[in-house]
Amino acid sequence: MDLVDLIAEKRFLGQEFLTWLWWKSEERGGVVALPGEGDIVIVFEKHMLLEYGEGDTNEKLICRGLQTELQEARTGLTMGKKLEQARIQLTYNDYEWNFTMAAALMEFRNVKLPKTAGTENSNDPEEREGMLLERIHLFEELIRIFLELYRVFIKVRVTDAWRDELLKIREWVALAKRA
Repeated sequence: MDLVDLIAEKRFLGQEFLTWLWWKSEERGGVVALPGEGDIVIVFEKHMLLEYGEGDTNEKLICRGLQTELQEARTGLTMGKKLEQARIQLTYNDYEWNFTMAAALMEFRNVKLPKTAGTENSNDPEEREGMLLERIHLFEELIRIFLELYRVFIKVRVTDAWRDELLKIREWVALAKRA
């Protein structure tokens, strides 16, 4: 099996993770408990892409708007569409990241790092190097937090607890039909 086939075969994990994370974020009003880290705030906002089918029969549904207006995306889930891409705001330890997550490859896109106290117009090479290192650290921190969230998901996904979690997610999705 080559790499492309392997990615295509396993892309459902990224889609399930993104859907699970969306549900988790709404379960406690945007707050998700991360073991060993405490609470982080995750808000799905403004933009989601859902897909259905494969190859030539692939359909895409783009949902835009405020979080409260993403009802259309949840309705898409009830129709069997899979969450493929979402715009997310993540807040942790007074830092706020904004990014788009593509599910198939777990790819970060359009990352907006937290603002820092550095002066970008500085001509001092040491200050500029410090600012660059701080930005690298903030990007690494985003990846670390997201990997921890994925680890929590996988721990649930590979156990019998997944059945209960899946029932809760289906109930949450079903609320879209009634709303």
